[in-house]
Amino acid sequence: MVLISPLPKFIFFTDFDGTITQQDSNDHMTDTLGFGRERRLALATEVLAERLSFRDAFDEMLNSITTPYDQCIDFLVDHVQLDPYFKEFFTWCRANGVPIVVLSGGMKPIIKALFRKFLTEEEVEWLTIAGWRIAFLDNTPHGHDKSVEIRKYSSLPEGQRPTMFYAGDGVSDLSAAKETDLLFARAGKDLVTYCEAQNVPFVTFNDFSSIHKTVAAIVAGQTTTAAEAKGRLEN
Repeated sequence: MVLISPLPKFIFFTDFDGTITQQDSNDHMTDTLGFGRERRLALATEVLAERLSFRDAFDEMLNSITTPYDQCIDFLVDHVQLDPYFKEFFTWCRANGVPIVVLSGGMKPIIKALFRKFLTEEEVEWLTIAGWRIAFLDNTPHGHDKSVEIRKYSSLPEGQRPTMFYAGDGVSDLSAAKETDLLFARAGKDLVTYCEAQNVPFVTFNDFSSIHKTVAAIVAGQTTTAAEAKGRLEN
């Protein structure tokens, strides 16, 4: 992925499955079309304990699904919904010059198909989407190390480096968790547990309404990323 030009002052990086969507498409396929929820949760526990790489766990999940790929896409389009507040946040970001970069452990054709349920084709093309094409993107244990893309911006010199946000929920977000200025971690999910164990600053969210409010306040200069890294918030 090339750098956004011209460089913006703020960038919103985000996971897709279970963050923008209300259901994780990979988990949903595995639970219903693959080896099931019990085995998937066992693998997630191993990844969090660093006894298994995300890459190997994800590979086992996908290999358990024998349904043809085009039928998998149709199945997900019928069963997966976007966060009800994402479209409003998307519209605000576009109007205020805050690019949205989707760094997903999911597959790009599935991501685009799901976005097209809720966004126009022109709106989908405005997004920057870095997802897999049914192949691992790199040789790291993550298969797609999201921090690699973020470091292209975090390594820029002072004065050029944008303020960076990241939203995520699970094990595929572990590599990105330490790289941005403010991390939004979905409440009750694995990323919160990881951040607390590793002393990574974060703030929880339940939906994109709170993300919208916080990002807008930071962009307006009403608060800072450090002040908003409040950890677990009460519902």
